[in-house]
Amino acid sequence: MSRIFSFHGGIHPPENKKQSLGADIRLAPIPTQLILPLQQHIGKAALPCVTIGERVLKGQKIAEANGRISSSLHAPSSGIVTYIGPQPVPHASGLESDCIVIDTDGLDEWTALSPILDYQSMNKMDLINHIRDLGIAGLGGAGFPTDVKLHLGDDHIVNTLIINAAECEPYITADDALMRERSDEVLAGIEIIAHLLKPSHILIGIEDNKPQAIKALDHALRTSTLNIDICVVPTKYPSGGEKQLIQLLTGIEVPSGSIPADIGIVCQNVGTTAAIYRAIFKGEPLISRVVTLTGYALGHRQNYEALIGTPFTTLLEAAEVNRKALFRLVMGGPMMGISVNDERIPVIKTTNCIIAATKDEMPPAQPAQPCIRCGMCEQVCPASLLPQQLFWFAQGREFEKAKHHNLFDCIECGACAYVCPSNIPLVQHYRFAKSEIRTEEFEQQKASHARIRFEARQARLEREAAEKELRRKERAEAAAKQQAERKLAEAAPKEVSTDEEKATQLKQLKTAASVARTKLKKANDALKNAREKGLEGIDKLEATILLLEQKANEAQQAWIDAGGEQN
Repeated sequence: MSRIFSFHGGIHPPENKKQSLGADIRLAPIPTQLILPLQQHIGKAALPCVTIGERVLKGQKIAEANGRISSSLHAPSSGIVTYIGPQPVPHASGLESDCIVIDTDGLDEWTALSPILDYQSMNKMDLINHIRDLGIAGLGGAGFPTDVKLHLGDDHIVNTLIINAAECEPYITADDALMRERSDEVLAGIEIIAHLLKPSHILIGIEDNKPQAIKALDHALRTSTLNIDICVVPTKYPSGGEKQLIQLLTGIEVPSGSIPADIGIVCQNVGTTAAIYRAIFKGEPLISRVVTLTGYALGHRQNYEALIGTPFTTLLEAAEVNRKALFRLVMGGPMMGISVNDERIPVIKTTNCIIAATKDEMPPAQPAQPCIRCGMCEQVCPASLLPQQLFWFAQGREFEKAKHHNLFDCIECGACAYVCPSNIPLVQHYRFAKSEIRTEEFEQQKASHARIRFEARQARLEREAAEKELRRKERAEAAAKQQAERKLAEAAPKEVSTDEEKATQLKQLKTAASVARTKLKKANDALKNAREKGLEGIDKLEATILLLEQKANEAQQAWIDAGGEQN
């Protein structure tokens, strides 16, 4: 058994997990309409590959991954695409986002699937691309595309694979139920990940408040040949945070600004491992997930296997919601979740819990009072930050100072706000500061791009002006040459009979020599300017100068031959 370490801070809020563990995972009903946001993961939103009016089958790809960090989207059931455009989505901002809407036909007709039974004989990159193509993304946190983490082996040496089974936040039991009932799928998914990453050690981190899940995993591991340890950690929030779990299991702290892969560690959620199993052995894309339906406003508090895109209303009705008792609807847990005001929003890949709370269960927040500088927030911060200081920076809009105090290491767990005796909504201030910093950085990038474009335009205009001037000079030189040749031809047969005529001819030749030298000087100035500014056409200018030097020498010699004084 591996040694268990500790991390700074943490709290012990009421668990409230037994509410939803009284029954097995139940299959949620197929809704009449599925709403599928194109942005369900970190990275770029997927690009639709279907059109309005098109009939799609269950499991059919309806949106392509857009770039390296993106994830494909698939139809959770058969039906007709009726709309592609903005719809309410699960997001703290409450704004709408582009979605694909499918009116289901009730047939639940599958498309052709491509399972891989002998994945070990398959090229690893092809296997990773198969997982990417089926839209597998992290089911435990921000929805990071799984294929990106599985491809880390090319750039990083992966020593330890950590399976996050902690599920530390109150109320949520989706992973607990999954491990109890589908531990074989979890293990099979772990074996696939281990085949791709080749870690020397695999650790499953699970809190000690899940004895049945621990027993199920232990039983499943008896058939495995992998070096896997089940690490039972004390129940403390937020032990399920990626960096906190790494510190608990290995004693290693992930440096600020780094990712676990930088220290040879990769983390995956147990739900993600089960999704990888289904993608490989059954060929199924990520079209459903286990969602905890809980809260005392529900008649049936349990875990549901729900299709991605199912509106919250459908699930609430399936769980026999009591509208009169319902006071607050929360997506996620009570610590890091967001309040929901529109029941039309759909389940997405990262939706692990819906809490339908009564007023007694989640009473209104007390008014915020001035900070009394008690320091309790610093004592419970799992990221070892200074929450009080960050709060003052955010409140005073001193965002650069907040950034330098590692604001972006904050995981927004809410532990600081939970213990704050002044009821200050600290996490909201941190989110505001992060948003403002990101907006400012985006504006700076836009300004930088605009400056680069302006400078490129100015350089182009100067280059075009130099080329235009060069062409004008070439035309003038050609005309001057023709004129000089004509004058020389006219003057050649004539005898200079008088001193006056000789003086006139000498003056003309001197003028021609002076003009030739002036042109040569201007051409040299143009060449110097072009070299200093790195303009194009330097070779052409140098050739022109050689020609002008020849002409200037000829004009100078003609003047000297006619009797002019040599300088």
